[in-house]
Amino acid sequence: MTTELSLFPPDKPESTAAAPLAHRLRPETFEEFLGHDELLGVGKPLREAIERGSISSMVLWGPPGCGKTTLARLLARYSEREFVTFSAVTEGVPRVREIIREAEQRRQVEGRGTILFCDEIHRFNKSQQDAFLPSVESGVITLIGATTENPSFELNSALLSRLRVFVLQPLAPEAIRAIVERALAKLAAESGKPAPPLSEAALELLVRHADGDARRALNATEALLDHVLRDRKRAAGAEVSVETVAAVLERRLAQYDKAGEHHFNLISALHKAVRGSDVEGALYWLARMIDGGEDVLYLARRVVRMAVEDIGLADPRALSIALAAKDAYHFLGSPEGDLAIAEAVIYLAAAPKSNKVYSAWNEAQQAARDHPAEPVPLHIRNAPTALMKGLGYGAGYRYDHAEESAHAAGQEYLPEPLRGARWYEPTDAGYEKTLAERLAWLAQRKSEK
Repeated sequence: MTTELSLFPPDKPESTAAAPLAHRLRPETFEEFLGHDELLGVGKPLREAIERGSISSMVLWGPPGCGKTTLARLLARYSEREFVTFSAVTEGVPRVREIIREAEQRRQVEGRGTILFCDEIHRFNKSQQDAFLPSVESGVITLIGATTENPSFELNSALLSRLRVFVLQPLAPEAIRAIVERALAKLAAESGKPAPPLSEAALELLVRHADGDARRALNATEALLDHVLRDRKRAAGAEVSVETVAAVLERRLAQYDKAGEHHFNLISALHKAVRGSDVEGALYWLARMIDGGEDVLYLARRVVRMAVEDIGLADPRALSIALAAKDAYHFLGSPEGDLAIAEAVIYLAAAPKSNKVYSAWNEAQQAARDHPAEPVPLHIRNAPTALMKGLGYGAGYRYDHAEESAHAAGQEYLPEPLRGARWYEPTDAGYEKTLAERLAWLAQRKSEK
């Protein structure tokens, strides 16, 4: 099958002048489909499978405007199967069953297969997704799902095991640039007027504004050209400036969700930037999350966790500052209180690091699980009654404040099986260096008894 095959038959044009620009410029061949060479380059497995017509069920996972729907249409056309679209946003399981019945009849009567393209497949809950299983398993339909959400979170395991997952990345700047230039040429042709030249800075701003989203790039280009062509004060042939582009563009909204993968990716980036002592990285990811609408008190709680997990006793002030920032935000709210969280993040990122408290606590918890019934040594038991004293409770206990340097050297506090354990091993970072010296002194005193 030749790669010159058009997506839409000549007698049934897909685009009309009234349709959105993104629709009118939808690629019709692989040569027009920009980006994703890692999946669709010549010789790549998906490209070869498409050209052979041997398409299996799959899910296309990628951000908005990266070409998931266009790729699904190309898949269907190159395989010469019936292509049925379905939106999980507006339609439900009854429509899925209707499509499957039609697909069974089509296969029996015409011998043709059916590709069911389910847009926003993650909008189906995991029980609803079971409606696809029997027909995917039997081959009645080839399911192509499109999702902006992580399939491992949003698709049930039974369905996911029957689908190949292809990850589509945001379009690269050079692909967005080519799309913008193609759009300018098409809009100029449709208007009957020459396309106004854009300064290099203006073109770069358009590309950057898109954030790898072809649909956003096309909408911005259409709005820009409409603005320029309606501007009667503008001289014919004058170059479009970066200021003109900036005035037309809407505010770029953060790609963020407060419950899905973006949330987990960004909080991971923030935490790791603090742990890695990168102040600017930490501030950037904090700003991204706040700008995306994250609950700032959630961020404050995570900052407190960073203080105890990654700074610990290397700088005991870190916890106080994190808690003070949480209280300040609770008192001030946004946006004034955001600055308190930013201050804490800067302090934590710049502070000396140690996870030794975290490690020691994990080891102590494991020891408690491994030895859940060890009795408390008699000499450190409380003895409030004569009977308990008679049984030896508290016998031999040495009161530390009555000892030299307020330390009863050699006295044991762990059950017999755990004696000699060392869970907390301070580093030489920050205040932990002082603690290490103190613990070494205590160990020396204990060894001399």
